[in-house]
Amino acid sequence: MFFLTVRAYLLLLRFEVPLLRGKFHSLHDSVRNHAVLKRTANDETTVTVCRAVDLACIWYWKQVLCLQRSAATVCLLRDNGVFAELVIGAQHLPFRAHAWVEVQGRTVNDKSYTSEIYAVLDRC
Repeated sequence: MFFLTVRAYLLLLRFEVPLLRGKFHSLHDSVRNHAVLKRTANDETTVTVCRAVDLACIWYWKQVLCLQRSAATVCLLRDNGVFAELVIGAQHLPFRAHAWVEVQGRTVNDKSYTSEIYAVLDRC
């Protein structure tokens, strides 16, 4: 779990740079092109990875944005053999945008009803 948390922290740092520079497309391309490694994964893998990312967020030097957190989670899940999708959505009033992670259509790093609140704009 320690090494997984360190990897999650490093991914948070990696995705900090494009967000600071306003290069959303760079972050989006990184996640979209991140391949799923051929490893045996199960539901416990997903839970463990999400916990590691949560721990990394606690120790991160500043508040982690949902897009940054979700991008790191997707990449770490894919590195561990889980096909995960980064989902970006928005709601009209009040206007809000949000990002979360889904595995087999199920939200794994946020509230289970998140996809009902936000209209999906993109999946990658």
